[in-house]
Amino acid sequence: MGGAPEGLHGDVLDRLGTAIAAGTIGAGEVLRAEELVARYGVSRTVVREAVRVLESMGLVRSRRRVGTTVAPREQWNVHDPRVIRWRLDGPGRDEQLRSLSELRCGVEPLAAELAADRATPEQCGVLVGAVMDMAVHGRSGDLLAYLEADVVFHRTLLAASGNEMVAALGDIVAEVLAGRTRHHLMPSRPEPDAIRLHRDVADAVRSGDPAGAGAAMREILREADAAMRAGVARAPGPRL
Repeated sequence: MGGAPEGLHGDVLDRLGTAIAAGTIGAGEVLRAEELVARYGVSRTVVREAVRVLESMGLVRSRRRVGTTVAPREQWNVHDPRVIRWRLDGPGRDEQLRSLSELRCGVEPLAAELAADRATPEQCGVLVGAVMDMAVHGRSGDLLAYLEADVVFHRTLLAASGNEMVAALGDIVAEVLAGRTRHHLMPSRPEPDAIRLHRDVADAVRSGDPAGAGAAMREILREADAAMRAGVARAPGPRL
């Protein structure tokens, strides 16, 4: 598929997904191809591909003689990073952040403890390097570069757990971190304490200290939750 059709498909997918996640298009509503073609000014092929992807996420379902209808939230693949992004962009942001924070609290301390027993020397090196990058970009206030280093740290830690189910959550955590930056739910300059705690995790993993790694990760998550709550309180409401 060429660049232009892919761009159109991605745009329609994002607009439909955001509307469904926000409830603007509610559960049980029928999506008619001809109406979507007219609304977005694209071909039926582009609409069909966007709907196919939404169906793979569980957001819609197609049934003979009924057509394509929006599915209830209980049927959505809520672990899909795109679904998470759309929900963070909508009025249900606070609920989504709470769910994601609870998931992270249940998984990442465990990942840190396992990594202290299982991380390879290469993974330890990546963790230390990511913390160094976070410190540099935190001082300069380059939040996008800081985000990239933060994502590398958390993806590597999850992979270093040696548990494929835990490692598979890397995309979810990356989307949470990106959403925090995109919606201004973190300080304009990252807190030095947050960087120090990441360093503590890396040091505990390198030294084979599961208890220390888990404890430091729990502190990271507590600090992140407090920063996000403060950001939610001062941020404007979501714009759809």
